[in-house]
Amino acid sequence: MTASTLSADLPTPCESGADPLPDLLDDWLGRHQADLVALRRHLHAHPELSGHEQNTAAHLAGVLTAAGLTPRLLPTGNGVLCEVGPDEPGTPLIALRGDIDALPMDDVKDVPYRSTVAGACHACGHDVHATVVAGAGLALAELAARGQLPGRVRLLLQPTEEKFPSGAPQMVAAGGLADARAVFAFHCDPKLPTGLVGVRSGPLTAAADMMRIRLSGAGGHTARPHLTADLVHALAKVVVEVPALVSRRADPRSGISVVFGAVHAGQAANAIPREGTAEATVRVLDRAAWGEAPALVEELVHAAAAGTGTRVEVDYSRGVPPVVNDRTAAAVFGAAAAAALGPEHVVEAPISMGGEDFAWYLEHVPGAMARLGVGRPGEQLDLHQPNFDVDEAAIGHGVRVLVHTALAALSDPSL
Repeated sequence: MTASTLSADLPTPCESGADPLPDLLDDWLGRHQADLVALRRHLHAHPELSGHEQNTAAHLAGVLTAAGLTPRLLPTGNGVLCEVGPDEPGTPLIALRGDIDALPMDDVKDVPYRSTVAGACHACGHDVHATVVAGAGLALAELAARGQLPGRVRLLLQPTEEKFPSGAPQMVAAGGLADARAVFAFHCDPKLPTGLVGVRSGPLTAAADMMRIRLSGAGGHTARPHLTADLVHALAKVVVEVPALVSRRADPRSGISVVFGAVHAGQAANAIPREGTAEATVRVLDRAAWGEAPALVEELVHAAAAGTGTRVEVDYSRGVPPVVNDRTAAAVFGAAAAAALGPEHVVEAPISMGGEDFAWYLEHVPGAMARLGVGRPGEQLDLHQPNFDVDEAAIGHGVRVLVHTALAALSDPSL
């Protein structure tokens, strides 16, 4: 079977030999697949930027309320928490997280569900994440009504993943992880064919911080650079030398990376400016190294600029820690995905240097994030691009896997 035909040829659990539990899941997905696609398309057509997800949250809360659940909004109104299952003392509880914010870019696709909001687009799959978590909650609610849910599941429909400070700490402060033994989440992966799930133990994504450097000094004529601090030359030294120096001062196993994305200085070719700035991201895979990164990087900036005669200011902003999947939680996720889709549809997820604020949940409880294959045959799409789209068959696969994961995690005494 080739990757290009995987989506169309994906077997049902019975065909693949996967565990069909719970019995009603196939029937539930058959009845609600169209509803799930409609929900995803509504969210895609009506995106809201980080911090402004009030309508998105209200719509998701309405879907859950219509199914007999009792969701509650964050005090800011732009996120949703919802309990599924019996609220009894000693009942095990796990959390499922889906982020709901969009990116600040235009949607360039020619599809019926194209964004109706200028400058906002679900180009990272958060519409799918939210739909899969809500769908899993609805399916689990039906199980709970039959007395077949061995605990409680909390749905975390989280705002502001794409912006610092992010929304995960807000959800935690609102009680999102209270009494939870573990937390699980998906992230769409367009490089992974639909029908596959990528699972990994240990580091999955990098910490992501931001740094802004300002150099200042005497400017002047380019004919007389010796009378100036030559800001452009100093900036060039910083931009070139700091990434090289950090690779020699930090353990290479920590996966630290400094990449500059913006440099600004001057207006005329024959005038040396008085100040300039450079902005970079700092990414780290190791949790301990992330703690040491600000002091190390600032030291190296000063070292690179030394001797140039410039004054140096470094504004280092914390972003998110690395996502380091708990070994047991990742094993539960992987086994549940194999039970849901068949073991041949579970692969090892690659490490990404992108940042994900799911990491903040893992500061409090064990958990794991997995990659949900959403790749469409014959297309080479990527996240954070204005033409991003998904194979909507992935929604049902995601719901199936999260339901199996919730049941497995609730029944696993090692979590």
